[in-house]
Order: sequence, then C-alpha cells, then structure tokens
Amino acid sequence: MNYVSTRGQAPVLGFGEAMLTGLARDGGLYVPQDIPTLTTDQIAGLAGSSYEEAAFRIMRPFVGDAFTDDEFRAAIDRAYQGFGHAARAPLKQLAPNHFLLELFHGPTLAFKDFAMQLIGQLFQIALARDGRRVTIVGATSGDTGSAAIEAFRGLSNVDVFILFPHGRVSDVQRRQMTTPSEANVHALALDGDFDDCQSRLKDMFNDFSFRDEVGLAGVNSINWARVLAQVVYYFTAAVSLGAPHRKVSFTVPTGNFGDIFAGDIARRMGLPIDKLVIAANQNDILDRCLRSGRYQMDGVKPSISPSMDIQISSNFERALFDAYGRDGAAVARVMEEMKATGGFTVSQGALQSLREIFASGRVSEEETRATIAATLAQSAELLCPHSAVGVKVANSHLGTVPMVTLATAHPAKFPDAVEAATGLRPGLPPRMADLFERPERVTRVPNDLSALETLIRERRAL
Repeated sequence: MNYVSTRGQAPVLGFGEAMLTGLARDGGLYVPQDIPTLTTDQIAGLAGSSYEEAAFRIMRPFVGDAFTDDEFRAAIDRAYQGFGHAARAPLKQLAPNHFLLELFHGPTLAFKDFAMQLIGQLFQIALARDGRRVTIVGATSGDTGSAAIEAFRGLSNVDVFILFPHGRVSDVQRRQMTTPSEANVHALALDGDFDDCQSRLKDMFNDFSFRDEVGLAGVNSINWARVLAQVVYYFTAAVSLGAPHRKVSFTVPTGNFGDIFAGDIARRMGLPIDKLVIAANQNDILDRCLRSGRYQMDGVKPSISPSMDIQISSNFERALFDAYGRDGAAVARVMEEMKATGGFTVSQGALQSLREIFASGRVSEEETRATIAATLAQSAELLCPHSAVGVKVANSHLGTVPMVTLATAHPAKFPDAVEAATGLRPGLPPRMADLFERPERVTRVPNDLSALETLIRERRAL
C-alpha cells in the first residue's frame, strides 16, 4: 500500500513512513494511492464482531507490510483497553430514525482517543524496531492535544509538544493537557487562535533543517493514520443499523474536516452511505464553501463549541484532491492562493463533485444552547456543545434512511456551556474526579516560529 501527497511533489511512501512523517515535504497531506474496497459479504461479516476485530479487518488493507498481523492486532487491543464502554463506540437512539454515536468513552472523553491511542501503540512499535527517537509537535483546538499527551506520555523514544490557543479551550481541556507530570510532555499555550497554532505547526514541518534536526513527527489530523482509525466506527455503526443491506447517513460536527473525511473513505471502501452532512458552528467556512463555491477565511469567532473554531480546515485539502481528479498541481495552486489571499474559488467541476458527497448546515450559538436543552427534555441525553451542533443540523436532514450523529465529546468537557443551557452541571467520570486538584505545568509562548523552535530544541531530550 503506497501513499501519495495531495500536492504531487513529495516521495511516495509506505504506511509506516507516511504515519511517522505526517505532513508531506511538499506541504501536502498523504492519502492512499488506491482505496481498498470491502465486498458486501465482508461488510455483512462485521456484524456481531468486537470493535477490535472490526478495526483489524477494516484497517488491515491500508497497512501493507508496515506491521505484521500479530503486531497490528496487539496494537489495536492495547489501544482500546482503557475505554470505559465495552462496545467502544455505542449507538443510542435519540428519535425515530435518528441515532447518536457515542465517541467519548476513551481516556480523554473525546473521539480523538480512537485514533490517538492506536497511533501511540503503532509509533512505539515502529520506533523501537528502528531504534529511532522523534519529536511530536501537535496543534489543538482542545481535544487532539489531550488525546496525544495521553497516548504518548512516558514513552522513552518520544517527546511531545502540544500547541493550544491561550484562553480558547475549556478548563477541562486545558487541565487534561497541563496536569500530566511526565517529563516528555510539554503543553504550550500560544498567543493566538487555533489557526495560528496550526500554521506554526506547518511552518515547522516546512522548515526542513529544523524538521530533520529534531526528528519532527505530526499526530494532528494531517496524519493519515488518524483518519484511518476513524473510518472504523462508521462501519460498526452502519452495520448495527443494517448495512450493507440498508443505507445509513451520518452528520459530523466538523472543524478540521478529518472526521467526516474518514466517513468518505468508508463510503469509497463500499459502505452504503446515503448522506455525509457537515455540521458547522458560527465558524462556518465549510458550509459557506459548499453553498457558494468560495472558500474564504473570515476570522475565527470564539464559541461555546471551541474545538470547531477553525477557518483553515486542513483535511479539506484531501477532499479537494479527489474533487480535482487527484491533480496535485491544481491542489497546490489553490492552496497557494489561499495562503496569499485568504481564500480561493473551487472550480465548477470540483464543487459539483463535493456536493455529490457532502451536504452541510450551520448552527448559531443560541441554536446550540437550545438543542442541548431540547435533547435533554425530549431524549434524556445530555450533549456537549459540539454534539449539539451535529444534532441540530441532522434534524434538518432526517428522512427514511437512518441518520447517525457523531457525539464527539463528553458533556463534562464543557460544563459551563452545558450548565448554561440546562441548569445541570455534568460531572467528570470517577477516574478524572481529581482533575482540578492536580498541579498544572504549562508554558505560554508567542506566536513566533523562531521562539517555538528554540524552545523545542532546548526542552527535548537529547
């Protein structure tokens, strides 16, 4: 299995190197050269299997010879041992033909755990086998950072530096990043928004001398292995609702586009998906793009669903690559235009291709609060603000096909917003009950590439 860059100028890599590399050296993102497909019988055969077994069968074709079957199975088993629900990603019914896919039973209470826990296991195998050490740098709007720290804390061959926007994550999200005591993890509060964090991350990857000096590796959703791990729960949810003999639709609260792009990969693998619906908060660049054909940055507006406060949706580049007929040069041109002008116009053919796959909707702050309250009253389900954005948009797309809304985080990660909407303050699970008593360890950093690189050089283990 080979992987190519969305901009067409980087070396073709196998799964292992694509995973460890993260961002391609031409600035693009790695995608499979070909998408493996599953037969109807293979999809139907997932029914009744454990989540771990389904994960092995779905992901194995993408891995190639990077890991043996025994290594890959063991990594999957270890990755999901710490989840608080035996089903890993259970379905709950909200209303007739509307279901909630709970993706918050992992160690940091967010969907990012499904990918990050597995990546941690795979990195450990690959680095130990090759005798390598890497420096992982990640940018987070709230959940990726804590999931990465949880996955890599204490590992002997990895240093982890996580950039998060100062003052723009919830208290729970921040403390999940700043309270681990292991010396190999570093929480960095950057003066700026998430797009600034993500831009400095990409700048580091594009500074090749620094990248090679510190052995830079990325675990943001720019990393293909992150997307791949998220493909699994689309299959398990759909099969539970009758696939492959019945179509299923999904609505996904979307910021950086990685989670919903995983749904598109599932569709291309043969899963009968009817609709993939992008649910955006007031930072609605993807919804505006699908409606108008113009991807135009408009500034990030802080919201009660902060993990979606994004204007540069990195994984959208992967969707554009397919929409432009896998023309890397065309993708490189529009990405350069965005860098220079803050936006670009999607060609008519590419826009039509995107609209054939994705629908979208936008939710205001008031609608988010109202949806949290209404869902509690009508279905006895307490939603986090991101999941509420998904439920609100999904309600506009319900029909005869079952709709699954992805519940991306536990409501206790955003207690202030949930309490304001319902009067109820969600409590943390027992294993996190002392989170606000743990000492914090964090460094505030300027939005400056040189300062960041100097700090990382000084603090990484030599």
